[in-house]
This record gives sequence, structure tokens and C-alpha cells, in this order.
Amino acid sequence: MELVKKRNGIDMTNGPLLGKIVRFMLPLMLTNLLQVLYNAADMMVVGLSTQPDAVGAVGTTGSFVTLITNVFIGFSVGANVLVARSLGAKDGDGASRAVHTAICMSLIFGVAGGAIGISISRLVLTAMGNTGTLLDLALVYTYIYFAGVPFISLSNYLISIFRAKGDTRTPLFVLTASGIINVLLNLFFVLAVGLSVEGVALATVIANAVSGIALLFLLRRDAGPCRFSFKKLRIHKDAFREIIAIGVPAGIQGALFSISNMLIQSSILQINNRVTPAGAPYEPVVKGNAAALNLENFAFTSVNAVHQAAVTFTGQNAGAKRYDRVKRVMGACYLVEACVAVVITVLLVLLRDPLLSMYSVRRIAEDPIAMIAYETAMTRMKVKWIPFILYAIMDVANGVLRGLGKSMTSTVVALVGTCFFRVAWIYTVFRSLGTLESIYISYPISWAMTGIAGFICVTTVLSRRIKMTKNQETV
Repeated sequence: MELVKKRNGIDMTNGPLLGKIVRFMLPLMLTNLLQVLYNAADMMVVGLSTQPDAVGAVGTTGSFVTLITNVFIGFSVGANVLVARSLGAKDGDGASRAVHTAICMSLIFGVAGGAIGISISRLVLTAMGNTGTLLDLALVYTYIYFAGVPFISLSNYLISIFRAKGDTRTPLFVLTASGIINVLLNLFFVLAVGLSVEGVALATVIANAVSGIALLFLLRRDAGPCRFSFKKLRIHKDAFREIIAIGVPAGIQGALFSISNMLIQSSILQINNRVTPAGAPYEPVVKGNAAALNLENFAFTSVNAVHQAAVTFTGQNAGAKRYDRVKRVMGACYLVEACVAVVITVLLVLLRDPLLSMYSVRRIAEDPIAMIAYETAMTRMKVKWIPFILYAIMDVANGVLRGLGKSMTSTVVALVGTCFFRVAWIYTVFRSLGTLESIYISYPISWAMTGIAGFICVTTVLSRRIKMTKNQETV
């Protein structure tokens, strides 16, 4: 077992779980938060530029950018599961093949994703309802951002590999350094050079290039089977097929999530156009929604650290055929993620005004446009943040299913319970009521439905696998 500990950093298949899960997810949470800080720093600093619509422009690109990155970077979930499963089964050669195949895939899919994103940016952003200055600024941001997607893809795949072997500290240190670079470059490009959305996009690309190259260099120095070598860099058919089999459902799920969010963003633009007076200096509903959404991402990425722990711990224990232990993994992750969700929600609610002011969204009674933006943000917070624990419950079941290799099951549950439900909601309830509340309330309802369905699926799969394992032992 000493060999497993050295290779993985954490022995996930033996001993107490709760402390190990917390030890695994805390550096991962900080890593995730630093990644979100890239976009948050973009929006905060761009709010200091001379473009009043800059914050809204960056905010409107979020669901579209995520659509492209989820499709092509979503395969990194497959790399995480395959590497973790190989390590749990003590298959060093399999882990090495998975690592080198995944790195090749990251570059190929990164280039493809960037090219597609650039080619369809104008069409998609226009279809979402962006016009005028808002559209022009959003296009500049997406063109530069998509040019850097190969670096973003490489960085995400490498982070998945480090997580699979139980090392969450290395990505934390690397992203801390690149995050500082990102913020400094944001300030330089916007305040010193006088750029706007193009400056913050360029800073994000450079920071991701630094993190990707640094992580690749550190993986070359790894002492275990995940060590990277340029000589071994090739696509192994078996590893490729397995990564695709696990990653395709995750990519499809992420893409359809983004499409549903793009529909929601389009609905928000409709409300903005209806309530904004002629001659307004900026689009207030878009700006308020973008600010609240950006803060919300800190909550999502915090609980996602537990989701990643559920995927990795489940993957290693499934590889070792310790399905009884997977039940304990799920219970511990439910507890930890619920606590994280409550704490982060309370902090965001208590600090809402100073946090929103960082995005230039403030309560100014004598300014009706500013009040529209502020009330939009408050509405999103009230309706979505208070029941946020429901998302945490859904997230754990999703992670355990993926760790068990049931990525397609996880995808189907999520698509029906969230994406399809929200689309149907927009075309029925929102069309009838036409309010921001009627948009935002669809989220907690879908979280509850999907969480219940996911839990039922996990318990069913585990019961079957435990029974199968016992039958094999008695033969």
C-alpha cells in the first residue's frame, strides 16, 4: 500500500474517508476558485474601463464560451476517471497510456474548439439578442478568448490528471501564480494601456498559457506512472475509446446545459429591452444579471471541488472493486458538500453589496438605471442562492455516477431533470409571466428533481455491483 500512497498522494481505497476527502477537496476548491477568479477579474477590472457596456458584454458571452469549452474540454472528465481507475487497479501502464492520450486530445480538441468558436461567434451572439455596442464588445472578447482555448484545454486536462492521482496541491500552486499574473495583466492592459474587453481577454489567454506550460513541466518530473514524456506522446486507441466513452456524455451534458443557459440569457435580454428606458447609458438588466452570475460562479466552483472528489474517490474504489466503500464516499461527500454550500451561500448573501460594487453595480436611489441593475442582481440572489443546497445534493450523485463509469446515465438524468425542464419552463411559464423571478425559480426546482433521480440511480447501480461482486467471490 505504500506504493499507492506515494503515487497518488492520498490512499483513497483504504482507511477513514471524511478527513481524506476534506484534505483532497480543500486545495482543489482553492484551485477552482482561482480559475473562476480569471473571469471575475476580467469583469471587475473591465468595469474600470471607459466602456459602460463592458461588464455586460463579458457577461453575455459566458454561456456561449462555456458551450464550446464544455464540448471540447469536457472529455477531461473521461481522462480523470480513466487515470483514477487505472491507479486504483494498480495498472501503471494503463495510467501512463491514459495520461499521454489525454494530453494529445487536449491539444487537438483545444484547436478545434477555438476555431469553431471564432467562426460562429457573431452568429450565436446575434441570435442571443446582442446588438450594437454590446455585440461589438462581446465579439472582440470571444475572438481573443477562443484563440487561447488550446492553452485552456491543455491546462484543464493536466489538472484532471493531477486530481486523478490525488495531487490537488500542485494545480493550486500553479494557478495561484498564473492567477496573480492574470490580475496584474488585467490592470496593466485596462488602466495603463487603456484597453477594454480585449485587454482582459488577452490577460486570460496569457495566464492560461503560463499555467498549462508549468503543469506540463511539473508532470514531466512526476515519479509515478503518470509521468509525462514527449517520447510517449501519442493516442492509444484503447485509452482514447474509454476517455471518449466517459467524456462524450459529459461533453454533451455540458453543451446542452450551456444551450439552456443561452436561452435563459436571451430571455433576460428580452426583459432588459422591455424595461430599459430609451437613451440609457448601458443595459442595466444585463449588467446586474452578469454581476450576480459571476459571484454565483464562486459558489458553484466551491461545491464542484466536492463533486471532483466524488468522481476521483469513486473511480479509484470502483477500480479496486470496493463498491461497499463507494457508499461511504457518497455519504461523506453529501455531508461535506452540504456544509460548503451553506457556508458559501451565507458569506455571499452577507457580503452582497460590497461584492456587487466591485462590478460597478450599486444601490443608488436617485439613479433609476443603476437601481434596475441592482434589483436584477438582488432578484437572482434571492431566488437562486437561498435554496443553493439543493444543487449540492444533485452534484454529489452526478459525481458518483461518473466515477462508477455511468457517465451516460448521469448525463440522461441531468439533461431531463435540468436542461429539458428549463427549456420547457422558458417556453411555458416564462412566456406566461415574463418576469425575472419566473426565470430564476426554474433552477432550484430542477436541482431538486435531478438530485432525487440521481440518488435513486446511484443506489440502484451500487446494489447491483455489490451483489455481482459477492457472487463472483462465492464462485
